[in-house]
Order: sequence, then C-alpha cells, then structure tokens
Amino acid sequence: MPDQPTPPDSIGPDSTAASGLLAHGKPLAPFRFPAFRAIWIASLFSNMGSMVQSVAAAWLMTDLTSSHVLIAMVQASVSLPIMLFGVVAGAIADNYDRRRVMLVAQVGMLLTSAALAAATFAGAVGPYSLIALTLLVGTGTALNAPAWQASVRAQVGPEDLPQAISLNTIAFNLARSFGPALGGLLISFWNVSLAFTLNTLSYVVLIVVLLRWKPQMAVPRREPMFVSILAGLRFCASSGPVRKVLLRGLTVGFGFAAYLALLPLVVRHQLGGTEVSYGLLLGVFGIASIASALFVSPVRRRLGSEAVIGLSSVSFALGYGALAYSPSLLVAVPSAVLAGAGWVASFTTLNVAMQVRSPDAILGRCLSIYQAVTFGGLAFGAWIWGALADLADARTAMLGAGAFLLVTMVLSRQFAPMPARHEGRADL
Repeated sequence: MPDQPTPPDSIGPDSTAASGLLAHGKPLAPFRFPAFRAIWIASLFSNMGSMVQSVAAAWLMTDLTSSHVLIAMVQASVSLPIMLFGVVAGAIADNYDRRRVMLVAQVGMLLTSAALAAATFAGAVGPYSLIALTLLVGTGTALNAPAWQASVRAQVGPEDLPQAISLNTIAFNLARSFGPALGGLLISFWNVSLAFTLNTLSYVVLIVVLLRWKPQMAVPRREPMFVSILAGLRFCASSGPVRKVLLRGLTVGFGFAAYLALLPLVVRHQLGGTEVSYGLLLGVFGIASIASALFVSPVRRRLGSEAVIGLSSVSFALGYGALAYSPSLLVAVPSAVLAGAGWVASFTTLNVAMQVRSPDAILGRCLSIYQAVTFGGLAFGAWIWGALADLADARTAMLGAGAFLLVTMVLSRQFAPMPARHEGRADL
C-alpha cells in the first residue's frame, strides 16, 4: 500500500520519488502525482500569458487616458467579477463536473482574449472597451477559480494539500516574475496586440491537458442553484473560524490593492520609466513571491498563521513607504521585494486556512465565498486608492494603504484573530 491515500483520480504518487524534496510532507511532494505535475506545468504557461496580458492592458490604459481611476480599474476589472459572480461560480463547481467547468471557462477566456487582440491590432480599443473586455476575462477567471481550487484535492493526497496550494502559488508567481518582463519586451518590440495574442495562445496548452485529465470523482449531487448558494453562505456565516478567515481576507485584500493598481502610474510619472521598467518591477515582485511561497509553510507551522499575516502586513506597509519615496527604478526595487513577499505569505496562509476548514461537499462554494470577499477587497481597494490618488496624489494613496494595513493588523489580532491550528478543521 502507498504511504498516503491515493487521490480520487486514481493516479498515485510515482514510486521513484520517495525521498528528498519529493518525500511526503516536503515542499515538492505533490509533484509525485502525474496529474498534478501536468496541470501545474500547463497552468504555469497559462498564468504567464495572463500576466503578459495584464501588463499590456495596464500600460495601454496609460496611453488611452490620464485618469488615475480608470488606470486602477484595469486591475479592479480582474477582481470585480470574482466578487460579483464568485458565489454563483462556487455553486456551479459543486453541482457540475469541475473539470468541465474549468474547460468552459478556459475556452471563454481564450475567445475573449482573441477578440481583445484583434480589436487592439485594428486600433479599435478605447478606455471603456478595454475595461469591458478585461471584465469579460475576469468573469472567466471567476467561473474557473472555485472549480480549479476545489480540484486540487483530486490531484494529490490530503496530507500534501498545503504543499500543493503553495506550489500553485509558486506557479502563479513564476509567471508574475517572468511574464511582466516578457510583456514589457513584447510591447516595446511590437505593440500591445502581440502581448494579447500570446495570452490567447497560452490557453491552448491548459485546455489540452484538461481534456486529457480523467479524474475519478463522485458524481455531484445537484441542488437548485439558489438552495446550493444558501447552503454555502449558511455554513460560512455559522462557522466562527471561517468568518475570521473571511474578514482577514477582506482587510488584507483592501490594503494590498493599491500597490498593483497604482504601480504603472508610479513607474510612468514618478520614476520616469517605460513599459520595460514596469515589467521588471513586477518581475522582482514575482521573484520575491516565489521565495516567500517556498518558506511560508514551515514558517506558518512554527510561528502560526497570525504571525505570518502580521509580518506580511508590516512587510507590505514598508514596501508602500519605499515606493512612495523612490526617486528611481533602482531605489524602487526593495519595495517590490517587500510587497511580493508579503502578498504571497498572506494569501497562501488564508487560502490554506479556508481549504482545511471547508467540507468537501461544499468546498467550491466555500472557496468561492472566500475568493469573492478577498477579491472584492482588492477591487474596492483599487477603486478607493485610485480615487484618493486623483484627489491628492499616488504617494498619499500608497501611504494611506500602508497605514490601513498596520491599523487593521493591530485591531484584527484583538477582535478577529486567525483560527488556531485545529480550530474548525474539516475532514479532508
């Protein structure tokens, strides 16, 4: 018998990877499972394309308008659909085959990205049409996210779930490291339409892998959509530990939102940089995120979730301060390091806390509610900090976001501390 339960897709761990970093409980242990490996590699390419498109859209908006709010709304357009439609997407993930839900979402995002590439190539994109198309891509992300996160349990054994979540975070941040720099180079070499085209192609790899993946999961018991949504909301409202995680996700998302929302504005007007400079700063942000993801699990086991969230908030607040007063790109690099490390440490910790406290039967709905709350904080924060930058300036907005993080960190430790390690855990 294997030394851990076989995941529901009946693909057990490779027998050749029984020691070292691939051993049970180690950071790379989920790579023993072929299904996880294939999906992880495909998602890396897809995330790379998404980051290239994100950079291109943000930079294009600075060409189309000088409005700080509209520039910040490019970032918010990715988060807003998750807030608005995430709970419905979670009910869909629990009522239908999760693999098929992901396929529908990926195909929809491919078609929308293709339309964005064609419209940009034809010179037919304005500020509001750009936001509309990025909102459609965000809607595909909202549909995909709960099914995607809930399917991790079908790819690895339950003991390796925290490591699998961290590795998926690393895949995203590998893309964040190299995608922005690649996007900046593509824009400078040709124009934004080339970046949008590359993102369109990146969906193909993941669609092929999902078509080949045949997990053996129980057929979901379907409920009326409204009843299904209410069941997820009722559980999250009645669980004290889950309520704490949701509140922390909301405040952290709101406080973190200003960095990525205002970064293109700061690079262009404060630092006097180009699209390549913007991509390089995002690349540094991503590299710091990867380093943080590799160490966050052992640090969380040793210090606890509350300490990790607190240290992350302090790190991010210091990053805001460093960026607000940076006179050049070189001086701004430490801000990206501090913010990138804080971003992943916080969101990985919150994601794990939510996953292990959610019953499998309503996992998609619980994760979608968490995503809706967290991304709602990001979207609302991007709008608020962008509006503050319009009223005052970007420096004031970033310093305000940093102060918000520090104040809410102190208050949350007192009134909504992160749940203890075994508080409210669900059977995996």
